[in-house]
Amino acid sequence: MTTDEQPPRPRPTAGVFMIIGVIIVWAIFIASLSDFVGRWPALLQLPFYIVAGVVWILPLKPILRWSETGRWRADPPQP
Repeated sequence: MTTDEQPPRPRPTAGVFMIIGVIIVWAIFIASLSDFVGRWPALLQLPFYIVAGVVWILPLKPILRWSETGRWRADPPQP
């Protein structure tokens, strides 16, 4: 290893596993609602599944930020 090489950081790897965990938990949660949602008319099911297919992305931003910077929250804007 030369002096320019950095050892691998564990945060990005942990971040990947956290993202996979979020996806698995969200998929199980939505699948558990399928009996209930399946009784709805198709025109109500469609927007539900569209929203459910997008909402899982929201918790990913803090995970990605932590994976890159080590902080969960963004820095406040500087005056």
